Amino acid sequence: MPAAIKFSNVTRRFGAVRAVDDLSLEVPAGSITVLLGPNGAGKTTTVRLTTGALDSDSGSIEVLGLDPRTDGDEVRARSAVVPPKPALYDRLSGWENLIFTADIFGADHSGIRPAAERFGIDHALDLDVGGYSTGMRTRLALARAMLHDPEVLLLDEPTAGLDPESARAVLNLIRELAGRGRTIVLCTHLLHEAEGVADKVVLMASGQARIVGSQEDLADQFVTNPAVIIDAEDRSMLRQLEKHPDVVSAEWNGALHVRLTHLDRLPDVVAELVGSGARITRVQPDNPTLETLYFEMQRSLRETA
Repeated sequence: MPAAIKFSNVTRRFGAVRAVDDLSLEVPAGSITVLLGPNGAGKTTTVRLTTGALDSDSGSIEVLGLDPRTDGDEVRARSAVVPPKPALYDRLSGWENLIFTADIFGADHSGIRPAAERFGIDHALDLDVGGYSTGMRTRLALARAMLHDPEVLLLDEPTAGLDPESARAVLNLIRELAGRGRTIVLCTHLLHEAEGVADKVVLMASGQARIVGSQEDLADQFVTNPAVIIDAEDRSMLRQLEKHPDVVSAEWNGALHVRLTHLDRLPDVVAELVGSGARITRVQPDNPTLETLYFEMQRSLRETA
C-alpha cells in the first residue's frame, strides 16, 4: 500500500536532546500502526511532527502527499489528534466545545450527538468541561476528533483514564476506521490493547524506529522456539513429550503447552503420538502475545547495544 505518512531521516532536537533522531518510517495508507516504546522514546514528538505542530530540524515528512511544514493547515484539516491530556475549553459546555470544533472544520452539527453517544459523553454535554473527570475529558476529545471524519487519526495513549466500556469503544472505532480506509497511528503503553489490532508494530527507542514489522513477522524473528498447545482424550499419553528430543519444554496449563526446536517438527511429533495410541483432540499454535514480543525485542536491543 502507498504510504499515508512518510518520515525520511527526520531529526528534532530540544536543546541537547534528540527527541527524534534520523527517523525513517512509513505508515501504509489504511493501516493501523502501533508505536511502542518507553517514555522518552520519541512517540509523542513523532505525532506532533506529523501534523506540523512541531517543525523538524532536518529530514523530510509527507502526510497524505503534503509537507506539514508548509501545508500544515491542510494536513490538520484532513487529520485528527487525541493527545494524552487534551486541551479543551473548560468554561464552555461539552456541547459548546463540539460545536466550536465542528464550525472550525465546517462539519455538520448533526454529527455532534452521534459522536458524543459513541463515547458515552452525551449525558454530560450541557455541563461545563471544567467539571469533567479525566475520563470524561478523554471521551469528549475522542468525540471531537471524529466530527470532520479525518483521513488520518493519531491517538496518543487514547484509553488512559477510560473505563473498560469506553476503552472498548475506542478499539472498535480504530477497527471501524481502518476498515473504511482511514489511517491510524496508535501510541500506547497498554500492550494488551494493541494485541490483534496492529497491522504494523514499530518499536521506538532513542528517537528511532529500531524494530518494525507485523506481529507475525516479529514472532518469527524474535521467538526462538515456536509453541503449540496439544491435548488428548487420555492426557497421560502426552507425557512422553516431556522427554522428546524435539521438545524444548512442556508445561501443563489446562492442556500441554509445548515449545519445539522448530515448527517443522510438529507433524512428526503429532504422528508419533497418534502412532503410540494417543487420540489427539487439539493441536493449536500458541502465538506469543504482543507483551512477550515487546520484552523480547527490548532484550534484543540491549544485547546489540
